[in-house]
Amino acid sequence: MAGTNSVRIVLVVVFGVLALIGSAQAQLQMNFYASSCPKAEQIVLDYVKQHIPNAPSLAASFLRMHFHDCIVRGCDASVLLNSTSGQAEKNAVPNLTLRGFDFIERVKSLLEAECPGVVSCADILTLVARDSVVTTGGPFWNVLTGRRDGVISNITEANTNIPSPFHNFTTLLTLFSNQGLNLTDLVLLSGGHNIGISHCPAVSRRLYNSTGPGGIDPTMDSEYAENLKASKCKTASDSTTILEMDPGSRKTFDLSYYSLLLKRRGLFQSDAALTTDSTSLAFINQLLSSPPQFFFDEFAKAMEKMGQVNVKTGSEGQIRNQCALVNN
Repeated sequence: MAGTNSVRIVLVVVFGVLALIGSAQAQLQMNFYASSCPKAEQIVLDYVKQHIPNAPSLAASFLRMHFHDCIVRGCDASVLLNSTSGQAEKNAVPNLTLRGFDFIERVKSLLEAECPGVVSCADILTLVARDSVVTTGGPFWNVLTGRRDGVISNITEANTNIPSPFHNFTTLLTLFSNQGLNLTDLVLLSGGHNIGISHCPAVSRRLYNSTGPGGIDPTMDSEYAENLKASKCKTASDSTTILEMDPGSRKTFDLSYYSLLLKRRGLFQSDAALTTDSTSLAFINQLLSSPPQFFFDEFAKAMEKMGQVNVKTGSEGQIRNQCALVNN
């Protein structure tokens, strides 16, 4: 009996070790494709360097797309999936203005030509977002790879989980916390708005349907608001005019977004909301009083953390042949 027990203990230990090894191998890692597709990351970078300088605004688009992907079902490229019934994440209201899906698909085709069925769309989106920001002068961050692609994309989940321009601080923090992200991450990732653009519907209620004089949101600088109404969103129904989220500095990844927040010139209600919490406000002041490299370093940490939210690895999900379609 004792001998049998010893064998059982050994087997349990052996299988336990094997399970740990399997778990470790299934996690994200640097250079995941080093042996299976050694040129993968260079192919992505080369394509980004070739095309992003001609369309630098796509850097903000890919940053946003990456965030919208990770905040719903984790970073699994579910935001890239099409739906014949119009019920995918990309059909959700927050995603209707996303751009760059074709760009991701072109990168995928290059990688499929190099190593078919190896590199996931989730990793491609994560790498493109990082490389686009770096190419336009923004911070570098490490991208661990090894993500697998999801097979479910749900419009309702996207509408529910993606932060809205109209959200207050409590709601924003709740949505971030639901994904394992904290207050610091919220402030830092919002800083990506410094290279962003938007459209009038995201701000029109602050300009026309609020409680201040002329319908202007009293938490918004009146001069800034009047200028937006006079030169940009001339009517409450304007849905096409493009707005810079960081006017005068949109093409530069810097701290001016946070400076504008303190001047009550954040475009979204959700931007202004960052100054309504004492801890958030203190961190904004810390960012502004520190060397710019501090913001770059902290932003990089937040992006690395976000890129690991609820990822699928190992045998989970699949490696899609096309990013817009689940494999048959």
